Amino acid sequence: MAEESSFDGSEKEEIASSGNGFGDLASMDSIESRWVTQDEDDDSVNGADDDDDDDDDEFYGTGLESEDEEVSEHRLLIRTGRRVDSFDVEALEVPGASRIDYEDLTVGRRVLLAFQTLGVVFGDVGTSPLYTFSVMFSKSPVKEKEDVIGALSLVLYTLLLIPLIKYVLVVLWANDDGEGGTFALYSLISRHAKVSLIPNQLRSDTRISSFRLKVPCPELERSLNLKEKLENSLVLKKMLLVLVLAGTAMVIADGVVTPAMSVMSAVGGLKVGVDAVEQDQVVMISVAFLVILFSLQKYGTSKMGLVVGPALLLWFCCLAGIGIHNLLKYDRSVYRAFNPIHIYYFFQRNSINAWYALGGCILCATGSEALFADLCYFSVRSVQLTFVCLVLPCLMLGYMGQAAYLMENHADASQAFFSSVPGAAFWPVLFIANVAALIASRTMTTATFSCIKQSTALGCFPRLKIIHTSRKFMGQIYIPVLNWFLLAVCLVVVCSISSINEIGNAYGMAELGVMMTTTILVTLIMLLIWQINIVIVTAFLIVFLGVELIFFSSVIASVGDGSWIILVFAVIMFGIMYVWNYGSKIRYETEVEQKMSMDLMRELGSNLGTIRAPGIGLLYNELVKGVPAIFGHFLTTLPAIHSMVIFVCIKYVPVPVVPQNERFLFRRVCTKSYHLFRCIARYGYKDVRKENHQVFEQLLIESLEKFIRREAQERSLESDGRNDSDSEEDFSGSTLVMGPNGSMYSMGVPLLSEYRDLNKPITELNTSSNHTSHHPFDTSSESSVSEAEQSLERELSFIHKAKEIGVVYLLGHGDIRARKDSWFVKKLVINYFYAFLRKNCRRGTANLSVPQSHLMKVDMTYMV
Repeated sequence: MAEESSFDGSEKEEIASSGNGFGDLASMDSIESRWVTQDEDDDSVNGADDDDDDDDDEFYGTGLESEDEEVSEHRLLIRTGRRVDSFDVEALEVPGASRIDYEDLTVGRRVLLAFQTLGVVFGDVGTSPLYTFSVMFSKSPVKEKEDVIGALSLVLYTLLLIPLIKYVLVVLWANDDGEGGTFALYSLISRHAKVSLIPNQLRSDTRISSFRLKVPCPELERSLNLKEKLENSLVLKKMLLVLVLAGTAMVIADGVVTPAMSVMSAVGGLKVGVDAVEQDQVVMISVAFLVILFSLQKYGTSKMGLVVGPALLLWFCCLAGIGIHNLLKYDRSVYRAFNPIHIYYFFQRNSINAWYALGGCILCATGSEALFADLCYFSVRSVQLTFVCLVLPCLMLGYMGQAAYLMENHADASQAFFSSVPGAAFWPVLFIANVAALIASRTMTTATFSCIKQSTALGCFPRLKIIHTSRKFMGQIYIPVLNWFLLAVCLVVVCSISSINEIGNAYGMAELGVMMTTTILVTLIMLLIWQINIVIVTAFLIVFLGVELIFFSSVIASVGDGSWIILVFAVIMFGIMYVWNYGSKIRYETEVEQKMSMDLMRELGSNLGTIRAPGIGLLYNELVKGVPAIFGHFLTTLPAIHSMVIFVCIKYVPVPVVPQNERFLFRRVCTKSYHLFRCIARYGYKDVRKENHQVFEQLLIESLEKFIRREAQERSLESDGRNDSDSEEDFSGSTLVMGPNGSMYSMGVPLLSEYRDLNKPITELNTSSNHTSHHPFDTSSESSVSEAEQSLERELSFIHKAKEIGVVYLLGHGDIRARKDSWFVKKLVINYFYAFLRKNCRRGTANLSVPQSHLMKVDMTYMV
């Protein structure tokens, strides 16, 4: 679509260097890269039923498009890069930027990095002591000291089981090249199994250096069987998509309830310090804080780690200090809570109330999912180091200090944290608590923005305006519409559910929904990618999913107390995402079915049945193969078509970042005389694009010239001396090599060192080969070389002249409508819901800084 048409301006220099082997960016991980041989037919991403050839869609490929071409079998030599965190590739950095290698960091740098994680990663989980005991004891009142010991034991073992063992020790390693979150897990699974419902995958996508990961045991039968079942079962694909969308909806709901819960809990401390303050005043102050919080969101958080790190460090120190003070002053016997038998006694004494109290206990683990989602800014080791050495001990001391205070002050259970604060430190602690709550809220909102961007890139959310607030961290984004929408819903929650206990129940519901989704997806990753022992996988699933289901049964039983609002909100968000994905899938499949045939293109001839006017037309469409039907609509609507037409497809692949020198796929459509090309620009879901049509045009033309030069070089190096510049190339039975820069080379000829230099003329390359090799191809006549060179220069001259005339953007806007004989539900979804979303989502022309005189738009409606 047109909305996807702009490219990062920093790509220009990178593409220019890609012809010389590795670009600077790609060379970052070239040291530890390796080459593997693989059958190309094993790499097929599109099914065998596709009627288009997809064997020539390689980077700088030279194939001609055909409807009935047989897919020949090749063996590829593919470079696989080392697995690195996406933090290594900065969104807007120019080539030559230094790499941040977490393995080579000094001890001091590791400590500084761990310190920065406090402000970005641990804000949410760090504020949980504000409300956990208060919510627990509102459901199960304290009757005796043993109730406090039992509740503390529940909290301690929940902290050890979910945040520590599950997330810090296991889930963090399931990151997608450093990216965390629900859609990052889905993306990781999609790279190893074809589970996407939108059939726009290409074999060449799997050769992106950040796409291919080393699989420990590729021969393992269990993993291959699971992969086959996922790929061949439409039901399993839909179930996986529904699971991911449900988890994402809960993440968005978490972005609503986290600010509400954190801010109200912190402001609620005023009722302890000032007796005259009532709950209504707490609500009004919380509303004011929330409005300020969301209003400041647009200023970004590029320096968040260093700015708020000290504030969070002070907060954790307060937790530990208050805990130690209360342990020494009140009751040290709370250490007995480390004996899990007290959990059994707690349930034995309180029965049903203890089960309800689980809904409050899970709040101590809130922020665990944010810990995983915000991983992209730091290494796994730095997060683990900070949590184990600082966060977990401070949290445990904080909870133990509250329990020690409650052992002698049962009546203060409703405000356990602020009541346990020593009198002299109350107001400073209240101030620090409110700062920590705002930091936690801001961090979760930013994580929600990141999740929405990922889902948009993978076709599961309508396009929205996205503003990148940092030139350093690609994950620091701001979505204005979503920001104010979240604020509105958050205010509704605060004003309609003014009780901390009810908001806490909604909070637990959102958190547990995401946790259960993560557990299932990580289990799939263990089976499909990690391929570890089935006993370990089964134990992980049973233990963690079982525990989370028990917690979820507690919060869902209290859904009638007002927390149903957040559940309804999550259902609405799920519906929006599912309808958008369903409509996008139907529209893409319809465009594939109605694409123009190659027979018709050949019948039209090189003039395409119309007048070819000088200039270049960039026709934006979503098809990765075939000629879109909208092109035929242009031919019949316009009096003339441009002398050169490039079909531009912006395609998101399931990786965080696509290296800039692997961005483009070019291929020729029909023969040279047609002057038709396809350009597929591939982006990861974390990639950033600058919107500058002039830079984009220059970049596109330069890349096209390199493609044509390489095409000529590959033809000139054919072993049989074939020099057919206007007919289809046949690589059947040949062996190709995928070079480090993604290029295809024939193994039938020697690989020359000079071959990497695209700036050298073809004659120079051939001359060099004559001195270094005696291959039969080197005896080709000078006349053939001269003719090929003249053909190349003519085509390059044609491109330059067309560029001088001007570039026009042809925007084909295709809508879908359900047929009259369709089911009522399908008509409702397609004609109303999906049409409403598509009409109100961000249009493509809004992202293009293209003068209106350079735009040409044609609408087309498909009946589905």
